[in-house]
Amino acid sequence: MKISFVIPCYGSEYTVASVVDDLRKVIRTLNVNDYEIILVSDASPDNVFSVIRDLCIKDPDHLYGMELAKNFGQHAALMAGYRKTTGDIVFSLDDDGQAPVESVPALINELEKGADVVFGTYDKKQHNIFRNFGSRLNDFMAEKLIGKPKNLQVTSFFAAKKFIIDRITQYDNPFPYLLGLILQATKHFSNVPVKHRERLQGTSGYTFKRLFSLWLNGFTAFSVRPLRLATLIGFMCAIFGFLLGSWVIINKIIHPDVPAGYSSIMAVVVFIGGVLMLLLGMIGEYIGRIYICINKSPQYVIRETTRTNL
Repeated sequence: MKISFVIPCYGSEYTVASVVDDLRKVIRTLNVNDYEIILVSDASPDNVFSVIRDLCIKDPDHLYGMELAKNFGQHAALMAGYRKTTGDIVFSLDDDGQAPVESVPALINELEKGADVVFGTYDKKQHNIFRNFGSRLNDFMAEKLIGKPKNLQVTSFFAAKKFIIDRITQYDNPFPYLLGLILQATKHFSNVPVKHRERLQGTSGYTFKRLFSLWLNGFTAFSVRPLRLATLIGFMCAIFGFLLGSWVIINKIIHPDVPAGYSSIMAVVVFIGGVLMLLLGMIGEYIGRIYICINKSPQYVIRETTRTNL
């Protein structure tokens, strides 16, 4: 059996070497024939690719590095790494040292029991309040919009069988969202309790803008439910307008002396106008993504690799 590890790297110049060392220590305890560690620099602003290059020079048989031409996002970087994997089992983990690599054997055991994808489950995440709130909101929306099982906890530390990775990498549009792709490929999931480590250094690169972009990407690329919700909101607003108009007419007939309310009319106009703009924006987001896909915008562009034979 061969195991592959894919690690997207961004701002991890001083941590990625430690992550690789930890992985090697764990791999020595496993009964595997071979392994590979694929490190993908997502156009990191620091010198992380220089570190990756040095690591690969020391161990060219097991390490493979690549640098993307610009920042395409974590999921695109993972897709780039997935397409280079040759292992029977593929692990995904972050470059900050928070993934408990000592739990790799536990995830492998769970896959051997019949699961196709196994996520590490954290009792307590070592993130700030904002990041934890964003994760909980993302889980809730994933359940409602793309059908994530309620009892499934999704994290960035997970393992998948190779046939799942092969199915995922058939997706070549510029908006990859791994959870959506995994949910399309299988229903055999599992969780394994693991301990979330403290970051080795620095802070998370996920800003509010990045989290919102990832959230929007997932639910517009893999679900039409937001459009159906837009239809429902429009229908409800139409009913509200009809009932309000009927009430105004009836009230005027019953009480002829009641003056017309300019403030109430303006409030209704602003409310309806705001809802319409929101719904148009949602529809525009879908149309914009269709336009970008038709123009064949790349999912990622590889600028440089540490090998020429892959």
